[in-house]
Amino acid sequence: MTPNAEATAVRESPLKKPRLALAIATALGVGYIPKAPGTFGSLVGVATVFLSSVFFLKPSSVRALLSLHPDYEAVLRNELFPLPGSDVHNAMLALPIFCALGLLVILGAIGVWSAARTAAYSGVEDPQFVVIDEVAGQHLALLLPLIPIALPHLTAHMDLSDFTIFFALSLVNWKYLLLGFILFRVFDIWKPWPIRRLEKLPGGWGIMADDWMAGIYAAILLRVALHFGLLTFYIGWV
Repeated sequence: MTPNAEATAVRESPLKKPRLALAIATALGVGYIPKAPGTFGSLVGVATVFLSSVFFLKPSSVRALLSLHPDYEAVLRNELFPLPGSDVHNAMLALPIFCALGLLVILGAIGVWSAARTAAYSGVEDPQFVVIDEVAGQHLALLLPLIPIALPHLTAHMDLSDFTIFFALSLVNWKYLLLGFILFRVFDIWKPWPIRRLEKLPGGWGIMADDWMAGIYAAILLRVALHFGLLTFYIGWV
């Protein structure tokens, strides 16, 4: 069933319309785009990650932000992101990590809820116009590679001010975003094991879990690319 046909079935459903769930599940209507709604859902994930990083960075100009070789000292004017070696409390410097983890949890929770409500209302097990799963999976693919494995011992392994700058600037790096988008779409379409099995989970869990797994696969390869220096970043932290 095409997204338009599914949308028609939704409009004819005798159940009370779950407006909030539909708005979240379709990413404010993006899922109703007739062709490739999943791809546009992934682009929503890329856009929200990018805009969130711009909010934290507060660049002096758009040109400075999009420059291929910017002077990051001029870009980062906000005291939340001081230069390496600055004497700032570690909890403040680790804020991007906690925000990223919190965002993943929130997206997952509201995704399962809204997808389940929307699927029940439409009478379709996994409606194509539900794209919150792509949004969440894309976030997972882009954020997970930047979170250090040794999170409980973060201060013993790196200069947090250096890491904070790297974390924020990575998410406005077009090479990183493009590769993360491509990898996620490849795994979301290819669906290697156990993605197809995860689709069989009940309700919203089945709708969301396969994209989570695709995001994890993409994150692993993106992390490998970072480790071997296959992506050029503004400062050297891996």
